[in-house]
Amino acid sequence: MFRKVLIANRGEIAVRIIRACHELQVGTVAVHSEADADALHVRLADEAVCVGPPASRDSYLNAANVISAALVTGADAIHPGYGYLSEVPSFAEMCLACGLKFIGPPVEAVEKMGDKAMAREIAEKAGVPVIPGTKGTVGDEQEAARVARKIGFPLMVKAAAGGGGRGIRLVQNQDELVKVLGVARAEAESAFGNGALYIEKYLEEPRHIEFQVLADEHGHIVHLGERECSIQTPRHQKMVEEAPSTVLDARLRARMGEAAVRVARAVGYTNAGTVEFLVDRDRNFYFMEMNTRLQVEHPVTEAITGMDLVKHQIRIASGERIELSQKNIRFEGHAIECRITAEDPEHNFAPSVGEVRELILPGGFAVRVDTHLYQGYRVPPYYDPLLAKLIVWDRSREEAIDKMDRCLREFYLDGFTTNIGFHEKINANAFYRRGDISVNFIQRHISSQS
Repeated sequence: MFRKVLIANRGEIAVRIIRACHELQVGTVAVHSEADADALHVRLADEAVCVGPPASRDSYLNAANVISAALVTGADAIHPGYGYLSEVPSFAEMCLACGLKFIGPPVEAVEKMGDKAMAREIAEKAGVPVIPGTKGTVGDEQEAARVARKIGFPLMVKAAAGGGGRGIRLVQNQDELVKVLGVARAEAESAFGNGALYIEKYLEEPRHIEFQVLADEHGHIVHLGERECSIQTPRHQKMVEEAPSTVLDARLRARMGEAAVRVARAVGYTNAGTVEFLVDRDRNFYFMEMNTRLQVEHPVTEAITGMDLVKHQIRIASGERIELSQKNIRFEGHAIECRITAEDPEHNFAPSVGEVRELILPGGFAVRVDTHLYQGYRVPPYYDPLLAKLIVWDRSREEAIDKMDRCLREFYLDGFTTNIGFHEKINANAFYRRGDISVNFIQRHISSQS
């Protein structure tokens, strides 16, 4: 087991990792920007190092400063959390070159799955269904037009190095194609430093369902079931996740789980990862991408399996075997997670910042709140708007929804605008309550409501 782990992140996920480390009797080092000097993860860690000015590019994305902080404090491993440096192959390489264990998959897996077009090819070779589209990245406008004519409209233009819903555009017809290519390429270049694009057939009313996998360094891989992630903002940002999905039966769950394991094995994966699929109206599933890191929504899997995924990550990275067999993994009850953000849904989810003047968190049996907030904390304007994750568990989906309704009404945060009220609308929606959802659920059933 490691002696000391540096957490290369901030916010609720940094707090989550620090707590897991402390329960494993592992020392912790927090890194922070100048704007986060009073952040909760800094207070909870055993040691803390400032790695730069407020802007992420100068602090949390400053790989050299993060590595230096680990070396100076004597850390022997780095946990990247999600976002930031978690899926940057060069950072994983730097860790290895400096004698630091990267708590995540091998560099090659990060690199291959980070290229979405290459990931499609790997999945297809592994016998996993993929959405019809380009074999690799699309070159010029003429090639894009040829592909479009072959697979038909509507179609999706996607960033090859994409993630987090960015660099994705819907194209309805030939006239839109050239304009959309330019916009998507510019967005991808800005967000990922890589303007490469690929094209896929657009699926009508699909559901976004992902499978959690765990793989140790001894060749053992298991899946921990699915998470339903179809409730998303118009900008493809996930809002509500739940497990299990209402659209999967035991047979389809087994088939998709086996496919997820095949993808992980094909890329030589180790540690925790997520294989994401789209499921169409006829319950056909298609590989979409693999996220080579811990997911924001991992607590819903923890709730239905009783497993601590962060502890598993740390144990796997330290060389331990997964003492789990697929047939012995059981899923109990139903879990739902709502992402509480500093955004104004009434104004196109515009960011909102300020001081937490008053904070009341919900509680009760099987209620969990992952957050870095405390009364008096000032939310800085430089980072992701995620404030907290509210997770509930109960015996059935209906009971879990009712519990979430109670918890959302209890959750009180004064000081700036949040999306709590918007979550209440989703939770009360009749289509949502009966499980009739898809990735454009909000546009169809919520946005037009008062």
